[in-house]
Amino acid sequence: MDQSNLSNQKLKKIEKKLRKLQHIVLKETGVECSINKPTNILVIANAGLINGLTEETVLEHFSIYGTIETILLIPGKSCCFIRYSDELSAIKASENHNGTLNIAQNSKPIYLLYATSLPNNEDDAINEETVPGLVIFEDFITLEEEQKLLDLCDFESNSDVSHMKNRQVKHFGYEFNYNTNNVDKNQPLTEGIPEECNFWNRLDNTAFKSFIPDQLTVNHYLPGQGIPQHVDTHSAFEDPIMTLSLRNPIVMEFKNSYKHVSVLLKPRSLAVMSGECRYNWTHGITPRKCDMVHTKTGDVSFQRDTRVSYTFRKVLRKPCECMFKTNCDSFKESIEKLRSNAPELEKEHVHKVYEKIAGHFDSTRHKPWPNVVEFLESFETGSIVVDVGCGNGKYLGLNKGVFNVGCDASLNLLDICNKKGLEIFAANCLKIPIKDNCVDGAISIAVIHHLANDERRFSALEEIARILKPGGRALVYVWAKEQEKDQEKSSYLKQYRNNKTPQAAGEASVSNLPIHVNRTQFEYEDLLVPWKLKRSNESNKSNEPNTFLRFYHVFHEDELKELCEDIENIEVIKYYYDQGNWCSIIRKY
Repeated sequence: MDQSNLSNQKLKKIEKKLRKLQHIVLKETGVECSINKPTNILVIANAGLINGLTEETVLEHFSIYGTIETILLIPGKSCCFIRYSDELSAIKASENHNGTLNIAQNSKPIYLLYATSLPNNEDDAINEETVPGLVIFEDFITLEEEQKLLDLCDFESNSDVSHMKNRQVKHFGYEFNYNTNNVDKNQPLTEGIPEECNFWNRLDNTAFKSFIPDQLTVNHYLPGQGIPQHVDTHSAFEDPIMTLSLRNPIVMEFKNSYKHVSVLLKPRSLAVMSGECRYNWTHGITPRKCDMVHTKTGDVSFQRDTRVSYTFRKVLRKPCECMFKTNCDSFKESIEKLRSNAPELEKEHVHKVYEKIAGHFDSTRHKPWPNVVEFLESFETGSIVVDVGCGNGKYLGLNKGVFNVGCDASLNLLDICNKKGLEIFAANCLKIPIKDNCVDGAISIAVIHHLANDERRFSALEEIARILKPGGRALVYVWAKEQEKDQEKSSYLKQYRNNKTPQAAGEASVSNLPIHVNRTQFEYEDLLVPWKLKRSNESNKSNEPNTFLRFYHVFHEDELKELCEDIENIEVIKYYYDQGNWCSIIRKY
């Protein structure tokens, strides 16, 4: 850490995180790590494959400090190992990036430790697992055809060839812009795909018989060179993408958040990446000078030699409509538009929905959660406690010795509270009409996850903090993305009844967010969750829809805690997991 640029308070905060992360890395990988005993191996302790970190991102930010020998991203883990050729390079990288480089999940800072060694990673060798959607045609072309393709591009003379950091590149049809990770679809190159590549009738008896590419990228790799893990931009190209390997074999790595499959690509073989492989798995070539292959008789290693690849694609003329949203830039762009229009999204998929389902919601919400009751009962007689987003008021009046008041944006839910004789008022959680430093306690249970972007979620927490007196405490519950912890399913998952995704109901949706299948694990952070409305026999005759879609942002493990820690004059005094929810108790000082 560059300590001259960080306050003492910030340094203490970083060191506290690093001590916690030491134990996590040891538990996940078996590798001992140190905060201040330098080695040539750095560990990004809070970001890895499972959080969406890529080799390309690591190379971009860490290669400027020295020669990187190895980047190790472990499937299913939230850490990444970087081995430099010397210790000084690792020290420089740590000083410049520890706690300050925002490449972790949700653009949070990364935290760096020094490792004594790399973990054992058997996934570097070829295995027999398959990648869904990957099809390999051996000997797709002849030796003579291979030579003709090799003669098309003269990489020795360097004419009309682009030089990348780890390879040479030439484009036909359309040029791929590595700055934008896309092609300019209105600017085709004068040089189209060569006639020598017209061998697509060989796929006539396959599922890919209609594939006719209009874009070709030729890559030239020397021994030790590679290409970072990546997913070809969804909006740039159709499905599938095909890669023809020439001259020498190579091992290509295919990864998703949980698996790592190494595949041997032989000379003249055609690798077809379609469906899940094309859209949801990264692929890349690790920069190294030898590869290892598992065989029935043992492990065989071979030295790499010069390799050329021809990658064929078809330019996509519309936004991507794939079902694999995690890596889809078209989907992410639409989500960003939705987030920028968060009030409209919340109006359509939160406020309007709760007005429609208020009565049914009330009939399903009776039993208070024990940890919330315990928190409410911890306040002394005469305390003022506010329930922000009180719903049907099930937490109001539990502690008879305090003055309880609730607020909610739903007038129909407030009407239900009013009929129960509860003290309530109408308010949005983003603007609570209470003076600063006025209340002893507050709760906000299952409310903030209905806000559609980070800024609004943070503002809601700030608003709760604003009304607290110094010394005042608040309890916040949000839905967790992790619905299974320590091998124990949440009560939400335990109620699974073979649900099917319902059709969108009500007025036309302002979003194309994924619709969640109730009582199943969450796949996405931002999604719509169905509420199936039960009606009386009389009301069933109406033309009103029975299913409504509520917007949710489900929180990953430390997300709520980090938001709370960023609020001025607030400390997190307890953070825990409770039946599929992340829960934070904060105190104002």
